[in-house]
Amino acid sequence: MKPVFLRLCAMAAFVTSAGAAQAQERVLDGFNDIGAWRLVVSNQVSGSLRPVATPSGGHALCLDYNFNGVSGYVGIRRNLPITYPDNYRMSFAVRGESPSNDLQLKLIDASGDNVWWVNRPGFNFPKNWTTFNYRKRNIEKAWGPGQDKQLRSSADVEFTIYNKVGGKGTVCFDRLTLTPLPPEDTSPLQAKAITDTAPALEQRLADGKPDTFWLSGAVKQQTVTLDLGKVREFGGAVVQWVPGLQASQYVVRSSSDGRSWRDLRTVTAGAGGTDWLALPDTEARYLRFDLKDGPNWRYGIKEVQLQPLAFAATPNDFIKSLAAQLPRGSYPRGFSGEQPYWTILGLDGGTEQGLIGEDGAVEVGKGGFSIEPFVVTGGKVLHWSDVSSEQSLQDDYLPIPSVDWHHDLMNLRVTAFVQGTPDQAQLVARYQLHNTGKDAREFTLALAVRPFQVNPPAQFLNTLGGVSRIDQLAVDGGQVSVNGKPRVFAAQRPDAGFASAFDSGMDVSHLTAATPPTVAQVKDETGLASGVLLYRWKLEPGQRREVALVIPQTGAAQLPAGFDADKAQQQVAQQWRSKLDRVRISVPAEGKPVVDTLRTALAHMLISRIGPRLQPGTRSYSRSWIRDGAMISEGLLRLGREDVVRDYVDWFAPYQFADGMVPCCVDDRGSDPVPENDSHGELIYNIAEYYRYTGDKAFLEKMWPHVTGAYDYMETLRASERTEENFMRNPAFYGMMPVSISHEGYSAKPVHSYWDNFWALRGYKDAAMLAGALDKPEEAARFSAARDEFSGDLVASLGAAVRQHNLDFLPGSAELGDFDATSTTIALTPGGEQQRLPQDLLTKTFERYWKEFSDRRDGKREWKDYTPYEWRNVAAFVRLGWRDRAWDATAFFFKDRAPQPWNQWAEVVSRTPRTPFFVGDLPHAWVASDFVRSVLDMFAYGR
Repeated sequence: MKPVFLRLCAMAAFVTSAGAAQAQERVLDGFNDIGAWRLVVSNQVSGSLRPVATPSGGHALCLDYNFNGVSGYVGIRRNLPITYPDNYRMSFAVRGESPSNDLQLKLIDASGDNVWWVNRPGFNFPKNWTTFNYRKRNIEKAWGPGQDKQLRSSADVEFTIYNKVGGKGTVCFDRLTLTPLPPEDTSPLQAKAITDTAPALEQRLADGKPDTFWLSGAVKQQTVTLDLGKVREFGGAVVQWVPGLQASQYVVRSSSDGRSWRDLRTVTAGAGGTDWLALPDTEARYLRFDLKDGPNWRYGIKEVQLQPLAFAATPNDFIKSLAAQLPRGSYPRGFSGEQPYWTILGLDGGTEQGLIGEDGAVEVGKGGFSIEPFVVTGGKVLHWSDVSSEQSLQDDYLPIPSVDWHHDLMNLRVTAFVQGTPDQAQLVARYQLHNTGKDAREFTLALAVRPFQVNPPAQFLNTLGGVSRIDQLAVDGGQVSVNGKPRVFAAQRPDAGFASAFDSGMDVSHLTAATPPTVAQVKDETGLASGVLLYRWKLEPGQRREVALVIPQTGAAQLPAGFDADKAQQQVAQQWRSKLDRVRISVPAEGKPVVDTLRTALAHMLISRIGPRLQPGTRSYSRSWIRDGAMISEGLLRLGREDVVRDYVDWFAPYQFADGMVPCCVDDRGSDPVPENDSHGELIYNIAEYYRYTGDKAFLEKMWPHVTGAYDYMETLRASERTEENFMRNPAFYGMMPVSISHEGYSAKPVHSYWDNFWALRGYKDAAMLAGALDKPEEAARFSAARDEFSGDLVASLGAAVRQHNLDFLPGSAELGDFDATSTTIALTPGGEQQRLPQDLLTKTFERYWKEFSDRRDGKREWKDYTPYEWRNVAAFVRLGWRDRAWDATAFFFKDRAPQPWNQWAEVVSRTPRTPFFVGDLPHAWVASDFVRSVLDMFAYGR
């Protein structure tokens, strides 16, 4: 050890003496003057600023906040012009007593429209002062219309606390600095090895040659150090051991100077072969391996390879790096550079939803682990990449999905569903193995509990897909506990089972071992623990064997007494038939897929909700937007589920803000204050539509304050735009709802959206109707007058925008004069304005859509992706009398169900469906409602 230490000391001395002068850190704000900062808060969130002394004798700024039961944000902002060098590090100090809400650093340009940020979701605020450093690569363009993604200059700085879990707290800020850095070093990571062996031998550690190796001396305690020659950034290391000469216990440390060392990783149960070490965002000159113990009296290493930052920038990146090096099928499809698809598992109005993937893996709940099947026969592991998979639904429409593996030697069917009630729900997964060969054969069905979601890593919004940490796992007979809680119960006791830490090898790596592991319980600091239940059968030709797993989602964590998987499936199927068959539609045989998909869409709208909360999805969009809820409600009402719509409106309406503003959406955090000016009309419409179908005056009386509150708020908004000054600025803005980002296409910069305004008009019309229904003549007259005035202003605005932009179609917004027929459909239904719109512009709008649609369909037009919200155009075609076009569009959209037998659409459809992309949610209940309403319009609709 002494020669190694002396060599490191000599190198450290050289580094210290020869250290080049570094660029000076610039203090942007020392927070000594809190008057430079102003408080920024959203609706009904409160906050205050105060100075606080720091240990160094200076001052810092503390933000005391309270979300007061609503969603939204609170923060501090100041004008602070900054010009950024080619490479840099931005730093600031934070301490706080705060729930784990999101911490955001925002850098805003002079226009105020373009924002760059660092967003730390669910931030754990340190109680003591801690400095956080962000390099240029960590600061990303958040939003804005500017095309330049690189941050070159900014005018304002903002620190934002965004509601993640709510509550109240205190967050303090100090010492915001900017340090110029030299250009990023992208040269290969080359290192020299330092050990206590001969130099010629030690260099074999990092010579890049697969046929050389290093052998240690005959001492258990060994140190291997890699010297990069200067401080470099890297993301991990891969250690390839000589068979039988691995270190099973060792510590990985880093240092920039050879004196001060930081522990990065501890391995306690290494199994040899290849060790994959995630060392994210490491910056050091030296990487040291302190070898503690192993199965032999010495150690042997073939190679240590340092990996770039991208290797393990995130847990998902780490698994993708492994999947690229290991046989296809070792990891789920989503980590292997291929886009997977899935469907949901749940109850009508349940509080948790599972997923089943197209390859047969079952995710137990939102963000949770999955159970993935493997079959071992003839010494080979068969996984999703070795079989052809086929999907189906029971009776072609019930939300009881199956995946069938087809292979020359066997078939495996995986069927999953949820039984019980919202407070006592169990996910059931059934596995039936069938010997399709001509000879008797030994099979092992391996059901692996894995730290991966079915929701793939390409899904980044709200619920990040990919890895789902398992820090502890225990297998006890037919029970598997995950992170200390019993989660999986086997209805049939397995023949064997084991748990495995990541460093000992992922589950699949042990399946062909002559003697599988016998470890029953593991703890794993990597969060990548796994476990397997093994069923060993000898199957005669044509013979089948079946097992079932039960995963409680709510209620008691135990196997239900007397559980019978077949009876449970029959009972669940009958329950769903009674819910989905209330409206019967008779069609010829060729129409059966349409009706089956209609009923499945109804099931997905019911399953996607959480209790009474209607929502478009269960992962990315597990929130209730009133626009989605209102349109889903219409579909539910038309299919006989008035009870669901009443429960939804009754739940949503009280989240209205005190000033009458209707939140764009609501979730567990409360009302979202982002102004989206379609929401007010949508709530009124939702209440009115329920009343039109039920005539429930008692409920209407209860909702009346919410109707008048939304009406009054719309009047305030309308008045703010109905000024002479605004007319002179642009007559297309006059009297409209103010700018907002309710339409997804306007998220870069808010505009006067006609989507908002047609929804506002719908709200005015329905408010007047409801006033009449409740025999309120004064309100009815006032609401009707406002309706007529707003309707006239809307027609005038459309005319002004058409003239300004020289259009021959109805635009999506006043500012842009953009073509968006799918948005314009809202004017027809539910807007009801077809006869009052300029007929030539209306016709040309949908003629243009048809031309673009048919060119895309026929391969005459390049396209990347589209959203199946385009189903709304089918309803428009029906109203325009274009029956053939309605059917042609239906046939096209039906081909893009994903997968087709599961009767569902994602929010986004890609032209390259196997290239990973963000799909939104799958299934997407708002898309399902567009399909439902359009298909029902093909039979009958109200004018």
